[in-house]
Amino acid sequence: MKRPALYSAAKPARSDPPPAAVATAARTAMPNLPAAKLPVPPGRARSFALRHDRALLLFGGMLIALGLFVVRDQMRPTGRELSQDDIDAAVLHTLDTKTLPSRATKAAALVMPSVVRVRGYDEDDEPGAGERMNGVGSGVVIVDNGTILTNLHVVTGAKRMSVTFFDGTESEVDVIRVYPENDLAVIKAKKLPDDLQPATLGSTAHLQSGDEVVAVGFPFGIGPSTSAGVVSGLDREFRSREGKRILTGLIQFDAAANPGNSGGPLITMSGEVVGIVTAILNPTGPTFAGIGFAATIESAGGAVGVPPF
Repeated sequence: MKRPALYSAAKPARSDPPPAAVATAARTAMPNLPAAKLPVPPGRARSFALRHDRALLLFGGMLIALGLFVVRDQMRPTGRELSQDDIDAAVLHTLDTKTLPSRATKAAALVMPSVVRVRGYDEDDEPGAGERMNGVGSGVVIVDNGTILTNLHVVTGAKRMSVTFFDGTESEVDVIRVYPENDLAVIKAKKLPDDLQPATLGSTAHLQSGDEVVAVGFPFGIGPSTSAGVVSGLDREFRSREGKRILTGLIQFDAAANPGNSGGPLITMSGEVVGIVTAILNPTGPTFAGIGFAATIESAGGAVGVPPF
């Protein structure tokens, strides 16, 4: 016998709509409700934080670091601007506690690597007797190929000549050119030291009486020696002791010079060569009495083919 279908008397359970449907229904039912007031599906913020946790940590760290920098700058004491009195006090303190080099020291240091000692020798006719020194003077390197400017009377009469450079290098030399009217000679070394430094040649155009000058050379073969003084006069004349030659257009100076200084440079406080020490005036003997003479650097006009110096 066929049995009838059986049906439950209980109402079927109604499943809740999905969160998206709830949000959509809410917007439809309450169109004027602000977006912020709408129900937010649960778990969305948590889900966002989990997906971007590294970026949020980095951003948070940057904010913390920025805050620390701001706090540090706020706590740093404000610097005080230096006044003229502060600067003057610092300068006076340095002058009181430090020994500064003189102007003459700094000027001599600029030309010293270019100053050479010049020695002349006489050959003895007797076999095996060797050589005798004819004289000693000074010179100054004017071109880095070993071209040296000195006095003519320093090299006159010598059968052989040599120079000693600042670093101790010795070399024989040849006479390249002479200027008898100015007692100047140009010689050239056959052997050069490393990194030979020529002197800076200046001009006497603006030289005046009273300007400070320095003479560098080998007085009596001792040196290099430095003496400081001033220009005593310009355009002076000097007659040699033998009376054979009158030199004109000379610089008169009072820096100490003695035999052996001849051919050495006379320089300004900027280290520029403005003259070549030529003679001293002392009727009582060969030592210096306060008057020296130097040929102007322009006197050798074409010594290196680049007039004027």
